[in-house]
Amino acid sequence: MALPTVVYSTAQVRALDAYAIETLGIPGYTLMKRAGEAALRFLRIRWPTAYSVVIVCGGGNNGGDGYVLARFAQAAGFTVTVLAAVPPEKLQGDARQACEDFASSGGRIVPFSPDLLGEGEVIVDALLGTGLKSTVRPEAAEVIRAINAAQRPVFSIDVPSGLDSDAGVALGAAVTADCTVTFVGLKTGLFIGDGPVHAGTVFFDDLEISVPPTPEFAPRLERITEAEIHAALPRRPRGAHKGDFGRVLIVGSGYGMPGASRLAGEACLRVGAGLVTVAVAPENVAAIVAGRPELICLGVTKPDEIAEAIDRADVIAAGPGLGRSEWARAMLDAVLGSGKPLVLDADALNLIAETGTSPREDWILTPHPGEAGRLLGVRSDEIQRDRLAALDRLVARYGGVVVLKGAGRLVRGPGRTPGLVKRGKQGGGRAGKGAV
Repeated sequence: MALPTVVYSTAQVRALDAYAIETLGIPGYTLMKRAGEAALRFLRIRWPTAYSVVIVCGGGNNGGDGYVLARFAQAAGFTVTVLAAVPPEKLQGDARQACEDFASSGGRIVPFSPDLLGEGEVIVDALLGTGLKSTVRPEAAEVIRAINAAQRPVFSIDVPSGLDSDAGVALGAAVTADCTVTFVGLKTGLFIGDGPVHAGTVFFDDLEISVPPTPEFAPRLERITEAEIHAALPRRPRGAHKGDFGRVLIVGSGYGMPGASRLAGEACLRVGAGLVTVAVAPENVAAIVAGRPELICLGVTKPDEIAEAIDRADVIAAGPGLGRSEWARAMLDAVLGSGKPLVLDADALNLIAETGTSPREDWILTPHPGEAGRLLGVRSDEIQRDRLAALDRLVARYGGVVVLKGAGRLVRGPGRTPGLVKRGKQGGGRAGKGAV
């Protein structure tokens, strides 16, 4: 089925499992069999010509899902080998039942050995699942490294083993899968941080569980889809003219950095702004006008020279190439005191981090992890360890709307569910493009 737009925390998905078992009366083993059926369906969709699989099973319910998949795949004509990373006699509950049912059907279960991974055209990762919150134990890390080194396609069940299913970070070692099938609810860790790298293509099945409309199941994230983008940029009337589409003022490009404001201005033009003015250090005017003559370019030496442009603007963006000189500070102060809606990026954020400011609701802040770290007084790697928590802290500290850039771009305003922009490409990772 198509991916839902809503994304949940691991605790919420566990609560949904408990709700299905305790309130709806669905046995846990029934849910496990539904997961196995869904996993087989997506395995066949992704690798329609494969006939042999090796399934690496751990000791919890994730391993149980793997044993169910093994039984169903064998019944469907696959050659199946289960590599038991945990001895079957140590399994409990539904996982033990799943293992026994596979063994009773004549299934092949052998202790895990890296040498056997090559027997399958596809390796199924059913090792650890969503319960992991601390560093992977050495014996499991060895299994993960062997899976990654096996030079076979990898299909992870629920979440790649070793990945924090909330923060999207590898806990010492994590499987890098070609695709992942996840159940009941989408987990945040599959979409933020390094999650997309480890999860690959994400498939989803709700296991026939409907989410009750109660506050405890309010989504942790909402995926921003193309339909929302199209709705925000409606078709324009034939009789429209440039005055109908807003005036943007961009304040930036201190000494030696003309390109930043030019790129920002060009971006405004490309998304449809009617009139775009860039206010820059005088020595940058010629370079900007020569490359993008559609921009209105002002060379300014002191803040009062942009007073008229500020008055005419509908929205002001500040920061690209601004620098941190006295000139830059004076320009930013003029912008902050304008009373106009603001978008702040780059050095505008760095100057705010240095001098401090009160929260306000009329701005959009767009930090990359390094700038976010400076705004919060922490290292960028702390931001990356829990991007959602960092986003919450930025909104609480500064107000307005915050766009936390990076893989899995996050957007949030006060009182709003964070939005996730999954699209993007590494080509933006260079100077002037707003990346780290």
